[in-house]
Amino acid sequence: MAPVGGFAVIGAGSDFKGKITVSVLITCIVAASSGLIFGYDIGISGGVTTMVPFLQKFFPSILRKAAEAKTNMYCVYDSQVLTSFTSSLYIAGLAASLVASRLATTLGRKNTMVLGGCTFLVGAAINGGAANIAMLILGRILLGFGVGFTNQATPVYLSEVAPPRWRGAFNTGFQFFIGIGVVAANCINYGTAKHSWGWRLSLGLAIVPAAIMTIGALLISDTPSSLVERGKLAQAKKSLAKVRGKGTDVEPELADLINSCAIAKAANQEPFVTIFERQYRPHLVMAVAIPFFQQVTGINIIAFYAPVLFQSVGFGSDSALIASIILGVVNLGSILVSTFVVDRYGRRFLFILGGIQMFVCQVAVACVLEATTGVSGTKHISKSYAILVLVLMCIYAAGFGWSWGPLSWLIPSEIFPMKIRPTGQSISVAVNFATTFVLSQTFLTILCHFKFGTFLFYAGWIAVMTIFVTFFLPETKGIPLDSMYTVWEQHWYWCRFVQKQPSQNLYDGN
Repeated sequence: MAPVGGFAVIGAGSDFKGKITVSVLITCIVAASSGLIFGYDIGISGGVTTMVPFLQKFFPSILRKAAEAKTNMYCVYDSQVLTSFTSSLYIAGLAASLVASRLATTLGRKNTMVLGGCTFLVGAAINGGAANIAMLILGRILLGFGVGFTNQATPVYLSEVAPPRWRGAFNTGFQFFIGIGVVAANCINYGTAKHSWGWRLSLGLAIVPAAIMTIGALLISDTPSSLVERGKLAQAKKSLAKVRGKGTDVEPELADLINSCAIAKAANQEPFVTIFERQYRPHLVMAVAIPFFQQVTGINIIAFYAPVLFQSVGFGSDSALIASIILGVVNLGSILVSTFVVDRYGRRFLFILGGIQMFVCQVAVACVLEATTGVSGTKHISKSYAILVLVLMCIYAAGFGWSWGPLSWLIPSEIFPMKIRPTGQSISVAVNFATTFVLSQTFLTILCHFKFGTFLFYAGWIAVMTIFVTFFLPETKGIPLDSMYTVWEQHWYWCRFVQKQPSQNLYDGN
């Protein structure tokens, strides 16, 4: 029994008793490691942009601005060229994610991840050897294509391979590896910041996580759903038997996958057309709203610019990098909490709890900054208040880590039927990148003009998204992917859009 927008639903459909096996564990860990490259890039960008040798070579105007005695602390890093370096990746990622749905269908989830890893590796090499801004931007664009491919394919891969009862836990692995990438990048930035060539090492070392996830992806098999979709039934049966464990009768689940695939192919309609049909309106709304809301929590912006932000509120260069590491470790720990509770208490509970926690922290940060730096932002913030800001940001990061962080990848990857699942995930990732691009391109300017009000801006969005989840997001805990239509049919609002499916076996989602 699972709550759906405040009501209970018993899902219909097939209850395939998948268990946690060594094979499914290793497969999902290897697949989730694709998150390393996204996390590493998020963490490395902000740190590199505070390194003096990097700024001297590419952005000398920022150093001149920082040297001015009366500079508003919020405006030191307000440079459109600098933000273009960070945000160019996201335009490329947006384009790649839309193409990736077709690739994931024709080449498979696994091969799309491999392609993403290889593209990211080339981009990392170009960035490490960059001699001018053009090379930097080119490298970032290639990184964007790599991240676009992997971010589309990996969450779908994890949702399709994981047993329904533990799908949430396995899918949070992707966000966990993003967190590992962020922490690793922050540690590397701290170690290289003192060297004139440190920025090259930080950017170039992105080839390491790219190589790890690419080699790993080559060693695992594709998902049974993807193999069935491409007509490779013998391989699909073998893959299914491997992940479900010895002694498990996989024939019913395989037959269900074949049936779902046959229905999808019989429709013979372009997925990007199908997804806009009225019956898929709830799915489409979630595919757009969830990633959009994830970004307007402000988390990635804070992760990109954490060293810049902490330097702006009174930390020295080294202290700012250490503060970023602390923030990353807290986020990482909270993702582990999510892994253990998401399939016990459900998605809605974590979304709402995390939303309240983040809202309170954002408002508190704004109040502290207003009280200590003044409306103009020219007053110096004391070390004790700077530490208070760090503590509040850590509590905020923890709230994100066990809610909107992992769940924003999980929900879009599990709500769509097979025929439009890659397309739905592509739209979700594209919205994520588009929102991230706009925010990363404008954050430093917003920080300069809104000052402490920037945090109230994000707090307002967090309030909106928490209310949205409370009323409109059904609980998907424990429901098999092929039975997910039941949560929409019995939701108080979305039931008016979906077509009633024939009743099948009762399934207890707990």
